[in-house]
Amino acid sequence: MAKSVLVVVLLLAMAATVAYGQAGGLKVGFYSSTCPRAESIVKSTVQSHFNSNPVVAPKLLRMHFHDCFVQGCDGSILINGSSTEKTAGPNLSLGPAFPVIDDAKTQLEKACPGVVSCADIVALAARDSVVLTKGVSWSVPTGRRDGRVSSASDTNNLPSPFESIASQTKKFSDLGLNVQDLVALVGGHTIGTVACQFVTGRLYSFNGTNGASDPAISASFLPTLKALCPQNGDGTKRVALDNGSGNVFDTSFFSNIRNGRGIIQSDENLWTDASTKPSVQRFLGVRGSSGLNFNVEFGKSMVKMGNIGVKTGTNGEIRKVCSAFN
Repeated sequence: MAKSVLVVVLLLAMAATVAYGQAGGLKVGFYSSTCPRAESIVKSTVQSHFNSNPVVAPKLLRMHFHDCFVQGCDGSILINGSSTEKTAGPNLSLGPAFPVIDDAKTQLEKACPGVVSCADIVALAARDSVVLTKGVSWSVPTGRRDGRVSSASDTNNLPSPFESIASQTKKFSDLGLNVQDLVALVGGHTIGTVACQFVTGRLYSFNGTNGASDPAISASFLPTLKALCPQNGDGTKRVALDNGSGNVFDTSFFSNIRNGRGIIQSDENLWTDASTKPSVQRFLGVRGSSGLNFNVEFGKSMVKMGNIGVKTGTNGEIRKVCSAFN
């Protein structure tokens, strides 16, 4: 019985994936005839870099998010230059991820010159990164083309670690994503790290009050968090966003914020805000809520996000090198 229910859930997820992909002019298996090994080349490249440096997984996942939220999912985050998206503050920590994309593109150009877009490589690499950290795979619709604009100033639309749920909800809604998508996608913080400079404010001067800490932080966890990010310590020091399970793609991130163990304020707000708390409860299977499979819903939300502002057909270009316009 349980097995049949799981099959139904997975089939529904696959159906939703295809539907969302078609809605954006994309489709699963876009390169099946023009570059049959496209997805396997990306997968093996990500695997190789992950084996050498596991930190690339969460950075590749965030790269896709940051790319889609600015100019749509068009690889604009990859462009080199003095004032491109790549140089903007929110993207500076993604450094180790860029060589992964460049490496995959080099191999794809040898196998299928001028066929696979950099935007699609980013989307595929994000999925493969989740799988490598023990998350569940999903089918990625492809067929994106690369954009011809990249400006650091456009990254102002990216949500910040201090942003209210209301503000985040509007940013997501403006791009066609609902509250459940917001909670699922922020749940991607189950892997990866954040710099202490984005944490110390809620530890030592919450709401501008010297010495005050965010009351949402569990009293038993506060000393631990202060030890991780000392007052007047190194603001560039990085700490896991999912304390105790920062390298595994699972639901412990939601358990942590439920228990007042969220690292950044915007994450903890998912539990304290009445509009997002029900989704957290459903991902945790809290009694009285209709449970949701986080892995399945995350994949569905990633597909929706992957359709934001896509360029298809004759729009955009297929870059020869991901870091430069043709």
